[in-house]
Amino acid sequence: MTKFLETERLLLRRLELGDANRVEELASDYELAKTTLNVPHPYPAGSAADFIRSMWTAEGKGLVAFAVVEKESESLIGIINIKQTLSFKRGELGYWIGLPFWGKGYGTEAARAMVEFGFKKLGLNKVFAGAFADNPGSWRIMEKVGMKYEGTWRQHAMRDGRFVDLAYYGLLREEFDKEE
Repeated sequence: MTKFLETERLLLRRLELGDANRVEELASDYELAKTTLNVPHPYPAGSAADFIRSMWTAEGKGLVAFAVVEKESESLIGIINIKQTLSFKRGELGYWIGLPFWGKGYGTEAARAMVEFGFKKLGLNKVFAGAFADNPGSWRIMEKVGMKYEGTWRQHAMRDGRFVDLAYYGLLREEFDKEE
């Protein structure tokens, strides 16, 4: 597996157990958790190490996950991943960036690197992502990296006891190749 990806301001590298406290610190923020399907709130104390180990285990099953690290501070600011469906050569992009780093373009920068990685290194035909329909910050990232809106899956998931709509975006290899 690739050890890391580098962008202008970011290093995307494999998650390490030493990241556990920082993951827990950032993921504990309700404003972040409420924008995701899988980050629990309150975040269980001491559970980030188990989460990181689960990411390692999933690597053999098509998951590629990276810590998003700000180069300047050398601090973890989020997590990004692609969950591959190998039989269909597609990958679902997932990400979160800690609240103190919102609005600075880090999510877009990391997503752009992962989309390129998906096509060039993983050989995917499609990279797609979903976000809560009422979370424009997330789906704007998808648009900025070239993904096209494909539709909204109504009441497709549940968060905090309520059904939520998910907006899906995707990018095909042929579209990615044209943009290069």
